[in-house]
Amino acid sequence: NVYLDNQATTPVDPRVRDAMWPFFCERFGNAGSRHRFGEQAQAAVTQARAAIAQLIGASPREIVFTSGATESNNLAIRGVCERPRRRGNHVISVATEHKSILDPLAKQARHGFEVTYLPVQPAGSRQAGRIELDDLAAAIRDETVLVTLMWANNEMGLVQPMAEIGHLCRERGVLFHSDATQAVGKLPVDVGELNVDLLSFSAHKFYGPKGIGALYVRRQTPRVRLESQLDGGGQEGRLRSGTLNVPGIVGMARALELAVEELASESQRLAALRNRLFHALVQELPGVELNGPVLDDPALRLAGNLNCSFGDVEGEALMLCMPEVAVSSGSACSSFDLAPSHVLTALGLGPDRARASLRFGLGRFNTSEDVDYVIQAVIAAVRRLRTLGAPPP
Repeated sequence: NVYLDNQATTPVDPRVRDAMWPFFCERFGNAGSRHRFGEQAQAAVTQARAAIAQLIGASPREIVFTSGATESNNLAIRGVCERPRRRGNHVISVATEHKSILDPLAKQARHGFEVTYLPVQPAGSRQAGRIELDDLAAAIRDETVLVTLMWANNEMGLVQPMAEIGHLCRERGVLFHSDATQAVGKLPVDVGELNVDLLSFSAHKFYGPKGIGALYVRRQTPRVRLESQLDGGGQEGRLRSGTLNVPGIVGMARALELAVEELASESQRLAALRNRLFHALVQELPGVELNGPVLDDPALRLAGNLNCSFGDVEGEALMLCMPEVAVSSGSACSSFDLAPSHVLTALGLGPDRARASLRFGLGRFNTSEDVDYVIQAVIAAVRRLRTLGAPPP
C-alpha cells in the first residue's frame, strides 16, 4: 500500500516518537503540579514553547497550546468577535477556506456579524485560487474587526501572498489571522515579517502527533486581546484552560525542529516527485487537468500537493478502484459530504469536474518507487472506469 494523503495527516516521525516517549511513562507529571514530577513536565513545556516560538519568529509568551488547528481557528475568530470592546461587526474571509473557518464565521453571522467572502482567481490562471489584493483593500471598512484567510490551501496547495496581505491589514489597522495548518513546517515562517496577528497550526501536519496544536497571539504592539473559550484552571495565559498535553507539546516542538531543518531539501525533493507524477499521468491519459495554480512557481503552490481532474471519471469511484493507494477527493474534514468540493467550485469548476478530482499529497516518507507504483495504479484504474462507462457500440 502507498500513502499519498499527507495533507490530511502525516505519520509521526520516529525521532518525534522517541522524544515523546519518556513523558508518557517516566516523566508523566502534570505541568501544573508543584512537585518534582510536575516541575519536570513544566520544564519540558517551557523548553518546547521556546523552541516553537523561535522557529516562527515569536516570543514564548505568544504561543498558546490547543488541541489542534480547529480549536486554534475557533479561538482566534470567536476570541476576536466576542470581545466586548471591538471596533465593529465585520469580518473578511475567502470562499476557499477550511470548514473550521467557514463554520465559526457562519455562527458569528447568525449572531449579528457581517462576513465578506472574497473571490479567488479562476481555474486556468497561473495564480488560480489566490485573492486579489485590490479586492481585499476595497472590502476593508472602518468597522472591520478581522481578516482571516488560509495561508496554504489544503486541497489545491495554493499559497497566498501573506506578507502583502499582512502589510495591508497592518496599514489599515485591522487584525489579521491566518489558518497556517498546511504552511507551518512546509514554508519559512516569520510572524514579524508576515505582519500576522494570529496564526493557527497543528502538529500532525508536519509529522508530529495528533491532538496538539497552537495559536500564535501577538503580544507586541499592537497587542491582541482575545475572549477565552475554555475557562477553568487558567492555563495558557487564561486563554485556554485545561491540563497541558505534555507529550504532545514535546512532540510538536521536535517535529517542527525537524521540519525546519529539512525544509529546503525536502521541498525540492517533493516538487520533483509531484511533477513526475503529474507529467506521467498527462502523458498516458487524455482528459487530465490540473486544479489550482501552476506547478512551476514554488511561491504559488506547496511542493507536495497535486490536485487534478480525470475527465469522465468520478473521483470517489477512482479511489475505490485502487484501494491500495491512499489519496483524497477533498478535505479530510469534509470526507462524508457528498457535495462537490467548495474549494474547487469557488475556482469556477463545474460539479462534474469537481467530483472527478483527486488530491495527491506527497510527504517525507514517500519514495520514487511509490510514485511509479501510483502512476501505474491510476492509469489502470482510469482506463478501466472509462471502459466500463463507455456507451455500447
